[in-house]
Amino acid sequence: MLVTPPLLEIEGLTKSYPGVRALSDVSLTLARGEVLALLGENGAGKSTLIKTLGGVHQSDRGSFKVDGDRVTIANPRAARGLGISIIYQEFTLIPTLKVRENIFLGHGRHWLKPISQKTERTRSIALLNRIGSQIDPDKLCSELSVADQQVVEIAKALALNTKIMVMDEPSAALSPREAEGLFDIVAELRSQEIGIIYITHRLNEVAQLADRIMILRDGEHITTQPAVDLSRDQIIENMVGRSLAEEFPPRCSVIGEPRLQVDGLTRGTAVKNVSFTAHRGEVLGIAGLVGAGRTEVARMLFAADLPDQGTITLDGVVLKLKSPRQAIAAGICLLTEDRKSQGLILTQSTQHNFGLPNLADFSSKGMLVHRRERNSFQHYCDTLNIRISDVHQRAETLSGGNQQKVVLAKWLQSTADVIIFDEPTRGIDVGARYEIYQLLNELSEQGKAIIMISSDLSEVLAMSDRIVVMREGQVTGILDNKSSQQKVTPEDIMRYATSDQSQEQPVVVPA
Repeated sequence: MLVTPPLLEIEGLTKSYPGVRALSDVSLTLARGEVLALLGENGAGKSTLIKTLGGVHQSDRGSFKVDGDRVTIANPRAARGLGISIIYQEFTLIPTLKVRENIFLGHGRHWLKPISQKTERTRSIALLNRIGSQIDPDKLCSELSVADQQVVEIAKALALNTKIMVMDEPSAALSPREAEGLFDIVAELRSQEIGIIYITHRLNEVAQLADRIMILRDGEHITTQPAVDLSRDQIIENMVGRSLAEEFPPRCSVIGEPRLQVDGLTRGTAVKNVSFTAHRGEVLGIAGLVGAGRTEVARMLFAADLPDQGTITLDGVVLKLKSPRQAIAAGICLLTEDRKSQGLILTQSTQHNFGLPNLADFSSKGMLVHRRERNSFQHYCDTLNIRISDVHQRAETLSGGNQQKVVLAKWLQSTADVIIFDEPTRGIDVGARYEIYQLLNELSEQGKAIIMISSDLSEVLAMSDRIVVMREGQVTGILDNKSSQQKVTPEDIMRYATSDQSQEQPVVVPA
């Protein structure tokens, strides 16, 4: 009897970096039309595995087979030639080029033998139709939403006759509605017998999409099982190597007097007449669909953008903020949504990133005292459990969770009273998430006012004392989530997030 070989076989993959073994004897198989969920904490070895598969890195040991034939993947071009495409979390599109130009970039485009625009357009439409998309091929990629940019990345992969597609955190920046569209595309790719390796930290997606689940931990293969055989708790325990009784730690902070008051904040059409109050000891969640204006509000509170009108009051004093430097001095800090491009200098050391906004604390007579900076940073490394080899390790080499903690450490050093977290756990594994949630609780128990913007409704509901819901730049509801009599539900949030009229439910705050 003739047995069809797996679409992809990886055997004994091992890869080490100086002082770190990233992968140790890892093997996997992928069948045609299969979705294999690749799970693990940050630093488990997922990125190393897919970059080795994509030809970006070379393994120390191990072998690859595609369609039963042993192959060598010397570089990304070789991987693409074998039908392997990696869709990274950071897209590789050129914003100033059109959709069709991005899809066929590098496909024989030459001044002696150019691809005609008509052919490019026709083939682009056909590829987009394969995944149910009606995107205009002549539209600039800079004009596309994040969801549509992702569709173009997938079409770009299909143009290479892809057989094996790796998706790295594909839903991280998508709204729930956009994510559903992505899931439809995954189902369509599966029906076309494309094998998919799907990396995600959103475990609810795994049950919906995956045929099998493969879990890595500390560079080692822990288990591969059919998705139906693993419960959510079993997945988490295999990922973190210990029993995790609860996904969210209990909250016990006492809410005090108003700390930050926002009145009538307005900027163009992005933010319109936004008002709310954040109290001492409170975690105030801000929810809404993509484009609701949540990040725009955070940037104005931090004076990264200036409002057209409205007032910001901190501890009874009206602030006239003109720059982030003034916001920091006033006691307001922002952990940005994109920590890599806005929160860290990736090529600099972790200690340098920590000290940069706090130079005055570590200087004497105009000179930086490195020992003072190092000792303070080491204190936060111990307190926040920041895992680094030493204080000189570059920020770009850290896992997402540890990068987030470095950003948090620099703001804790500044003794901020109001801390704004914009998508605090995006791209962070379940174990590191729990640590971030514990930190949120500890900060609120110290009397700080925490503002948490999140697209993860389970996170908003579990961690917030009250929830501000926004739609199209306006506040449509402020929901009390502390009441033991009637807890806010995801349906409540979505109703306000899609509501046309501004309305407010009673808010219970201790005097």
